[in-house]
Amino acid sequence: MNNILFFLTPKAMCAFLNDEYTVRQALEKMESAGFSALPILNKRGEYRGTLTEGDLLWALKNMCYMDMRQAEARRIMEITHRKDNVPVRVNTDMYDLVQRASSQNFVPVVDDKNAFIGIVTRSAIIKYCSQQLYPED
Repeated sequence: MNNILFFLTPKAMCAFLNDEYTVRQALEKMESAGFSALPILNKRGEYRGTLTEGDLLWALKNMCYMDMRQAEARRIMEITHRKDNVPVRVNTDMYDLVQRASSQNFVPVVDDKNAFIGIVTRSAIIKYCSQQLYPED
């Protein structure tokens, strides 16, 4: 397997945040999506970073003073991100993809114009490896 597109969850099937969202909008989107981290995209569809539940928690404490009215006034790009998931290009080789996935729960995938095209989840890679190692399961 040499093509990361085999593992790709396309953008149309991904939950993501718009970089203009407020803290409150991000909280609501993350809650409804059921994920603990989501990619952030700008209006042009370019990957801007990753927002985690922990980032939101610290933002509520430090920026919004635990006040939801304040959370409506602050934008998510004001939040310090503990760690952004580093994207890969669509032509990245499998070794580099697996290396990246070993330290990230998902790997954002961008095209040559830096447009977000989807994610590769760590679980998709593990599932594939499991099927190769234990085909009868």
